Amino acid sequence: MNQENRWLLPAGIDELLPEAAWATEALRRRVLDMFRTWGYELVVPPMVEYVESLLIHPGDNLDLSTLKVIDQLTGRLMGIRADMTPQMARIDAHSLGRAEPTRLCYLGTVLHAVPDGFAGSRAPMQVGAELFGHAGVESDREILSLMLETLSVVGINNVWLDLGHVGIFRALVAQAQFDANDEAEFFELLQRKAMPEIRAFLAERALTPSLTAMLLVLAELHGDGLETLERARVVLADAGAEVALALDNVSELARLVLSSGAGVHLHVDLAELRGYHYHTGMVFAAYVPGHRQAIARGGRYDGIGEAFGRARAATGFSADVRALIDLMCAASDVANDPQVHSYLAPVLDSHEPGYCELMEIVRRLRVDGHRVIQALPADDEQDESPGDCAQTMGCTHCIEPDMTHTGEFWKIREI
Repeated sequence: MNQENRWLLPAGIDELLPEAAWATEALRRRVLDMFRTWGYELVVPPMVEYVESLLIHPGDNLDLSTLKVIDQLTGRLMGIRADMTPQMARIDAHSLGRAEPTRLCYLGTVLHAVPDGFAGSRAPMQVGAELFGHAGVESDREILSLMLETLSVVGINNVWLDLGHVGIFRALVAQAQFDANDEAEFFELLQRKAMPEIRAFLAERALTPSLTAMLLVLAELHGDGLETLERARVVLADAGAEVALALDNVSELARLVLSSGAGVHLHVDLAELRGYHYHTGMVFAAYVPGHRQAIARGGRYDGIGEAFGRARAATGFSADVRALIDLMCAASDVANDPQVHSYLAPVLDSHEPGYCELMEIVRRLRVDGHRVIQALPADDEQDESPGDCAQTMGCTHCIEPDMTHTGEFWKIREI
């Protein structure tokens, strides 16, 4: 690699320049401070672990997404995390090992071996929260409320929420006694909502007319929240107690969303099976107009700690920090906060008159939260004096000598 292109970053790997970096930090402070008020404890898991700890769901796609390296100390295979939920499960099951419900939150970068979607980032930043040790709908309700509050805190209010329940599909497939191949095929057809193929598939199986009808209608149970749930109760009336309980839980969350007053648009899709290989119950995702991908998603994944010898009920959500920043336009908010000014202070030797007074002005401005840049003397590499580039540095005011003989050494002038 020569000097002309050695600055290039790998495809899908980006960096945060000052404006975006400050916006990210502003979002981090807002969200993590809010998590703390809900009782969630911050953890910072390592970027690299042995792959056995990271790949705890045999059927998901994390194996393909995880970048692997050899530990030169032990010869064991390590992975750079592609998702932080397995790390949360390890911390809950092993590092903390509490009997009572545990609430954890996190914010950090993950790395994908391949981009997630067309032109997607390979190093997205995740923020999220997990609640371990409680299996009831109350913890699902808390996590969903926390996700919506997170979006509200960063100024995202026009949210379309998709709500589903993996348990309904699991219960009906169990009643049909599909083998692994049939289940995988039916799952794929359902995700495409390929009705002619679904009909042909079910016609070839020796199922009761009632079960066939319920499996067939599953692909059509999507639409406005309460109306879809009312229809589901009718068409799935013979599905058994497990499905009835799942519909009760979805209805509970639907009522929560509709009564929150947050202006969330609710969509129910009982054939939505994202994360099917590890989700066990409620699933939800938040979308906003103009963004094809979900900006936040979550759900229930009971038994997640089993790989670490301690299966626990669990529910949680995660969000894409970069997407949140784009939507809340925090970069411009940080740069143009009307309460925060940027000052340019002149360069001055410590023995010169007015030096102590200048340093006291600078100190007070910084204590008040303002930004003060101390000028540097011109050198041979500078084409212009420090004062000439005040606006280039983003300064709104400058501190300069007071020539009015008021008894003060310095005055502040707006640029």
